[in-house]
Amino acid sequence: MAADSLDKIVSLAKRRGFVYPSSEVYGGLESCWDYGPLGARLKNNIKALWTHAMTQRHDNIEPLDASILMHPTVWVASGHVAEFTDPLVDCKNCKARFRADEMKKDPTDPETPCPNCGTRGQLTEPRAFNLMFKTFMGPVEDESAAVHLRPETAQGIYVNFHNVQVTSRQKVPFGIAQIGKAFRNEITTKSFIFRTREFEQMEMQYFVKPGTDEEWFEKWKEERLNWYLDLGIDKDHLKFHEHGPDELAHYAKRAVDILYKFPFGWKELEGIHNRTDFDLKRHAEHSGKKMEYFDDAAREKYIPYVVETSAGCDRSLLVTLADAYQEEELEKETRIVLKLDKRIAPIKAAIFPLVKRDGMPEVARKIAAELRSAFPVFYDESGAVGRRYRRQDEAGTPYCITVDSQTLEDQTATIRDRDDMSQIRVNISDLKAYISERIGL
Repeated sequence: MAADSLDKIVSLAKRRGFVYPSSEVYGGLESCWDYGPLGARLKNNIKALWTHAMTQRHDNIEPLDASILMHPTVWVASGHVAEFTDPLVDCKNCKARFRADEMKKDPTDPETPCPNCGTRGQLTEPRAFNLMFKTFMGPVEDESAAVHLRPETAQGIYVNFHNVQVTSRQKVPFGIAQIGKAFRNEITTKSFIFRTREFEQMEMQYFVKPGTDEEWFEKWKEERLNWYLDLGIDKDHLKFHEHGPDELAHYAKRAVDILYKFPFGWKELEGIHNRTDFDLKRHAEHSGKKMEYFDDAAREKYIPYVVETSAGCDRSLLVTLADAYQEEELEKETRIVLKLDKRIAPIKAAIFPLVKRDGMPEVARKIAAELRSAFPVFYDESGAVGRRYRRQDEAGTPYCITVDSQTLEDQTATIRDRDDMSQIRVNISDLKAYISERIGL
């Protein structure tokens, strides 16, 4: 049985060290989260797989790591200053705030109750609320020193279009990929790490010749869906949603979302957008710098169109947890297990001495040290072996290795598979190769 409620995921994430509430000792900070030991490893593994898929497997996609703080005009040119808003409604009675477009009833109707306190006639008229965080650069806090924390990573790619193209000597079509932090002052946040004010994006902007954009859009739509399928995500939990004319962003000619069936419903996991030449043209206009590409073969200049793939790293992590979560009814208990893809599992193997005597801990520690040179492992000698298995099941660890009395006799150890709980004996000298082959290293 998969997770049927978000509460189960949140509980497991806290219990096993995937995700903690930020600043918890001070009561936490709304919609801010810290990634614990397992969460940090899982997140890094997801990012590494994405980077491999987007840059290493494509000889025409280059990596970039652009600054979070950018020139203020970037956000004017991109349309964020004018367009990046949500409709905000306040309750005069309880001071709670809501997005007008997410309210079930018309907030302008005086009979509409406040969703928080239930008072009628106390909701303000909706007003535009810009989602960008503002700060100041330098010692003086006035408008001349105002800058914004970036609300997306894409603009850092666009303003570096020529830099990357020239220095890497790429020809259109080519892409620029980036993973980085972004910040949005969301009015309402909910659903654990699904919607937060600080998050990490995995974005790729693919620059193509105008007229070929639809072909590339379809290609990247399918390739990004296949990436999640390759990650082991249940195909029945994924589907496409094509944006209608009233849903399209101001920059988009076409947009498709990859949706995932979360415990709280079908929600966006990744967006694929045909942004045309909107962004490069806007930056050319506002900066005075040319954003044209010269095609040597065709002897023509043009501003490329852009096909964007934009994924949330935090949402991808939540998807892996939700999709991997299983509850299995055994004879005397319910086993909770995370059947994560072995490539992204935070810990690849756990090593246990059966008992804390007779030299078993020394042998187990030696095995752990040997395996640790190849992949992350965990040593545990506390409690009954069955209890240690259950802890590792919840952590998503693919293999558990137990050193017992037979190990001392013939140099073999029991290795247990997380997914089906089957056990075999493997020579200690073969453990590293055995596990490496099965986790794709």
